[in-house]
Amino acid sequence: MDFSIIIMIIGVVLIAISFFFKDSSKKMESELEDLSFTVYQETSTLKRRLKVVEEELLIESTKVTAPLKKQTKPVIHDIIKNQVLELHKQGYSLKEIGTRSSLTIDEIKYVIGGGK
Repeated sequence: MDFSIIIMIIGVVLIAISFFFKDSSKKMESELEDLSFTVYQETSTLKRRLKVVEEELLIESTKVTAPLKKQTKPVIHDIIKNQVLELHKQGYSLKEIGTRSSLTIDEIKYVIGGGK
């Protein structure tokens, strides 16, 4: 019986002492809460900045005009190319070559120029 009284007295003393010491878990909770709030603020700020950047990109994309169409190279059969080159070597004018080959002047220039 003596042993149980000693344990009970020690328990009461420890409980009394615990009221006088600061609780470290409350300090940790407070620090965690502050950290959580800081992370929330930073995340919110980043979201706002991202939204501004996205809006700027949308505005810039509407300002940008459609790119100019690249000049497509005409598809001309090799036989016609050879005919045009022979007529050119024989001294025919571009207009005459156009009537004989049914090509436009630009296409003839393209063939004579080597496809440049």
